[in-house]
Amino acid sequence: MDRETRAFAESHFRRLQGRLPSNVGPSPGRVDFIEKPDSFSYTDFFKGYLLPNVPCVFSSAFTEGWGSRKHWVTASGKPNFDYLLQNYGDAVVPVANCGVREFNSNPKEHVPLRDYITYWKEFIQGEYSSPRGCLYLKDWHVCRDFSAKGLFTLPVYFSSDWLNEYWDALDVDDYRFIYMGPTGTWSPFHADIFRSFSWSVNICGRKKWLLFPPGQEEALRDCHGGLPYDVTAPEFWDSHQQHPMLEHCSPPLEVIQEAGEMVFVPSGWHHQVHNLVIMRSCSGINFEEFYCFLKVIAERRLLLAKKIDSSELKCGEDSGLGSQQVIFDIGRIAEVLASVVVNPDFQRVDTSIFSLQPEDLLQQLKDVLAAMESV
Repeated sequence: MDRETRAFAESHFRRLQGRLPSNVGPSPGRVDFIEKPDSFSYTDFFKGYLLPNVPCVFSSAFTEGWGSRKHWVTASGKPNFDYLLQNYGDAVVPVANCGVREFNSNPKEHVPLRDYITYWKEFIQGEYSSPRGCLYLKDWHVCRDFSAKGLFTLPVYFSSDWLNEYWDALDVDDYRFIYMGPTGTWSPFHADIFRSFSWSVNICGRKKWLLFPPGQEEALRDCHGGLPYDVTAPEFWDSHQQHPMLEHCSPPLEVIQEAGEMVFVPSGWHHQVHNLVIMRSCSGINFEEFYCFLKVIAERRLLLAKKIDSSELKCGEDSGLGSQQVIFDIGRIAEVLASVVVNPDFQRVDTSIFSLQPEDLLQQLKDVLAAMESV
């Protein structure tokens, strides 16, 4: 991030005057397709999609050099089962049954990958049917359980990733997932954790996304306030008595994602995803957990801020973030934390359990921002 982009972003949030950016502005009528990496900068993405909070699709040129696209896929564009078995066959993976509803999700079991691939082959041979149901490998933490070296290259557009930075700092978990499954597997209607943004790359096959802009989900709630499980079910759209606001819902944005393409899903966008042909790779609030998350990111940014040389506008070589990005992040963390500490639900939390009090952390952030005004 350069200084001009940071100034643009800070001006954008000042104009919001405390409103959630995910609930501001009209929904786009289409999803833009970004074709050429060489002519699309981080600033282009930041100003055109991240700040406005609108989705886009990156062409397969952005992932052309990924090892997973080379090794996980055969020359004919099918999953390379032999390679997956040889390198990950004994890994225990989570598998969901798409044919069984459990609340607004699907029940899961854990099986060795080799057993799932055996099922997958039998499912195809059975003309995409199995007495075991339609099973979908979901939320496999391959980067946590194995070396991710060579599998993918983190796109610069998503380099400021607070959730994964938090888990990497704790060294216990991550939010980098692999999904894979045959035609007919799908993910029910949902929004991502903490209403964060996400991005997803299709390694092979085709996928259909149904994207609903923030606020649109309110029109989909039933008379008890519950959100739908499957927005493609005919009976859902015929149930106006159970869903009194349904007539106010606009059609979702629909995206067909081809092999190698990358979808950016902005903050707060509910979505439902269907595998048309084969396989995908991806990638209420508990205030105690959320504060711990913010605290880790805040402390890491404060540490980087100490390394900033105001004459060179550079951070330490090991940070991976420019000084303007660090200052921008500190400002955003301070704004989020300021809204948290005045929240009535957070004020009922016993903050004595925290090693650093939220008000003290907020003051540290404000002090650094004041000291960095000239940077």
